[in-house]
Amino acid sequence: MSGTGMSGTGGPPGGGGTGLPGGGGTGGLPGGGGSGGSAGGTRLHVVSGKGGTGKTTVAAALALALAERGRRTLLVEVEGRQGIAQLFETEALPYEERRIAIGPGGGEVFALAIDAEQALLDYLQMFYKLGGAGRALRRIGAIDFVTTVAPGLRDVLLTGKACEAVRRRGPDGGERAYDAVVMDAPPTGRIARFLGVNNEVAGLARVGPVHHQAQAVMRVLRSAETAVHLVTLLEEMPVQETADGVAELRAAGLPVGAVVVNMVRPAHHLPAVPEGQAGERAVARALAAAGLPDAAALAAPLLAQGREHAQRLALEKAQRAELNGLRLPVHELPLLDEGADLAGLYRLARRLRELAW
Repeated sequence: MSGTGMSGTGGPPGGGGTGLPGGGGTGGLPGGGGSGGSAGGTRLHVVSGKGGTGKTTVAAALALALAERGRRTLLVEVEGRQGIAQLFETEALPYEERRIAIGPGGGEVFALAIDAEQALLDYLQMFYKLGGAGRALRRIGAIDFVTTVAPGLRDVLLTGKACEAVRRRGPDGGERAYDAVVMDAPPTGRIARFLGVNNEVAGLARVGPVHHQAQAVMRVLRSAETAVHLVTLLEEMPVQETADGVAELRAAGLPVGAVVVNMVRPAHHLPAVPEGQAGERAVARALAAAGLPDAAALAAPLLAQGREHAQRLALEKAQRAELNGLRLPVHELPLLDEGADLAGLYRLARRLRELAW
């Protein structure tokens, strides 16, 4: 792979734990290479957004941006789409933490595709010492059945695994395994329920390991170490869904971080042109003066495109005003003309490095 990305090289820091918050176990832990992050800073960045807004691209770019020299970032996927592997042009991610890139600042980016079935096996082994029985259940399809018919359980396992990575420390109990964890989360329409499911589980299971596990996850998700960032476009439906998502997150007591406006096109402001035939004649004269042939035939189509452009700018101005009304930081990322390839991903990461996260 060209550039600073890499194809599945290197293992996770210390082997990447399989423990879950509150479980008392941490699995394999790092040898203390991380810097530990800044005191009181955000360490879990949850990235959500309406489908089609490019949330996975933004999550990947943010993970790269946070990987400053001497620091480690973990990029987590929870939807099973292997979108991260596609962006980094590497093979499908397994259920293990794997180094996939070096950030523009020189730090390391690891990635993990969380598998709910495997996470449940980890959970059974950790809390009930049922590793062997769990594998037997998987062979007959029982694990898949449980995680499918109980979507709330699936979300508990996915969020629990991400939060475990946030909390994990080295064998000496000192530095953190990762300075930041970035989660490519479900879409805005269900992000509040996805993150809040542990609160429901803690209320249902009043005692025991399930209760303690759910409480531990919610402590992470509601702490100052967590921020939920929402990705949107300057279009009515994504902006409205973003506003609804912010309201739901706030109502659930979950910390909202920033709004990221993705795929922003340059705003070329056009000079005023008279309407109707007078405008067409004025444009035709300007085109003819520039030496273009068939100036009269070109004038009307160019005016139509200009009007569409002006309407788009007016719509985008109105959507920016809606987003500013949310009282959140609003960051804008440019449209990548050649698509979200690896080079474009690093361009976005360099832009994000300039912002406060």
